[in-house]
Amino acid sequence: MKVEYEAKKGGVMKVKRALISVSDKTGLEDLVKALNRFGVEILSTGGTAKAIAALGIPVKDVSSHTGFPEMLDGRVKTLHPKIHGGLLALRDNKEHMETVAKHDIGLIDMVVVNLYPFEKTVAKPGVKLEEAIENIDIGGPSMLRSAAKNHRSVCVVCDPLDYKRVIDDLDKNSGGISESLLVELGIKVFERTSTYDAAIYRYLKTHVKADSRQPDASTEEFPAVLNMSYRKLQDLRYGENPHQKAAFYKDEAVDEPSISSAVQLHGKELSFNNIIDLDAALEIVKEYSEPAATIIKHTNPCGTATAATLRQAYIDALDCDRLSAFGGIVGFNRPVDLDVANTILAEADFVECIIAPSYEPKALEALKTKKNLRLLEVRNFGAKSSTTGLDLKKVVGGILVQDRDLKTITESDLKVVTKLKPTKEQIASLLFGWVVVKHVKSNAIVLCQGTKTVGVGAGQMSRVVSVMIAAKKAGDRSKGSTLASDAFFPKEDGIEQAAAAGVKAIIQPGGSISDEKVIQKADELGIAMVFTGVRHFKH
Repeated sequence: MKVEYEAKKGGVMKVKRALISVSDKTGLEDLVKALNRFGVEILSTGGTAKAIAALGIPVKDVSSHTGFPEMLDGRVKTLHPKIHGGLLALRDNKEHMETVAKHDIGLIDMVVVNLYPFEKTVAKPGVKLEEAIENIDIGGPSMLRSAAKNHRSVCVVCDPLDYKRVIDDLDKNSGGISESLLVELGIKVFERTSTYDAAIYRYLKTHVKADSRQPDASTEEFPAVLNMSYRKLQDLRYGENPHQKAAFYKDEAVDEPSISSAVQLHGKELSFNNIIDLDAALEIVKEYSEPAATIIKHTNPCGTATAATLRQAYIDALDCDRLSAFGGIVGFNRPVDLDVANTILAEADFVECIIAPSYEPKALEALKTKKNLRLLEVRNFGAKSSTTGLDLKKVVGGILVQDRDLKTITESDLKVVTKLKPTKEQIASLLFGWVVVKHVKSNAIVLCQGTKTVGVGAGQMSRVVSVMIAAKKAGDRSKGSTLASDAFFPKEDGIEQAAAAGVKAIIQPGGSISDEKVIQKADELGIAMVFTGVRHFKH
């Protein structure tokens, strides 16, 4: 066989033969028509070959090229020396060229492959293990990796979004691909295959028993090696501060309502801090089935409330701490109507962002009169939130991994520890506050009247100081209030401060060596107290 190699001219690699096998056929027509214009021979398999032939473009089946049939229900198609030899042969290596000529191996100058949709398959509700395994691509990653290893001589395309760039380069270079694009696309392949393999690993690790003598792999909560994959959604103007660069990435394995799936409808570009606060707002309002509103500053709620109407919930949340609410992020768990929109415009001095399931057209029109107000819509808000998942916290040189704090408490979980029992109304208020305090930076204290916060003490080094701050913010509204504490009271001083403010009922985890003294102090001061047995630290 004649040696097919033709040296690059001016850093451009001429494309003579391309192998195309894609599960996602988006943009395929434009690409194959461009290749056909330059007389490129096209090899293909199965459904891709049929799609190309249907366009009236000549296509050669891979089986004809290799002289070997597809087999094992399509599991073996391209795993053949005539494919991988044609991809891996070094064009400037005389011995390689003589070997491929001796074995009648035709060089392949371009590979266009996107992989079986494993990630999408396992994201479907109720997917069977057998279906997941059949969507593990073997030939695709093998061809991509072979081509990418030899990327200076083979153009490898794994993303339909790159087709236009390839077409433009072919047109610019009369059927050739520039070296700079070859290198860029080759590197991108290893990003894609590493992501793909990590997704397969994560799924199999939790769904397959490694050995009949071993426990189910899913019982190992945290693997020895943590592989995670995120796709970049956008570059950000800067990070927490203007001198820090930043970007926002999405975990595509998560399909619950989240800030990463929200759509911005209006306003300036989101900042790093906006995204963090929007996440905090959304996670609070997702907790409630009643109409709920929250206002966030620096990830802490200035105020949170549930009410019969969304408008009333917003007003109650705002009234908790109007001073701190200036420039805050507002979250809702119901569609925003015109009444709510007008209330926001009339009551709030300045709002940075609003996040909600949707906006009625007239409400959206009204809110858009504020040029810089960022409006976000969580279109899958009604979808079920996850009951599992990991919470990650980065430290220099490592990462901490834990379960998400999704623990819920009901009235039946409460243990009344004081002589005075809380009333039915106080129980409802305590449970409301208990949900809010989970979202407040520790040490955290939340004072409530019914199902609205009236004072929040957050992020203090001393719990008693958090009580003082919450009481100060509440003012006279602390009289007759309920108090939620994210962790136990180590001393009686917190109870004394609560009583001085007028608190009548307390919910806390318990578990301190001083519990007996704390309970005794509550009894002396006429405060009802319940223990949850659960702590909600948030660092």
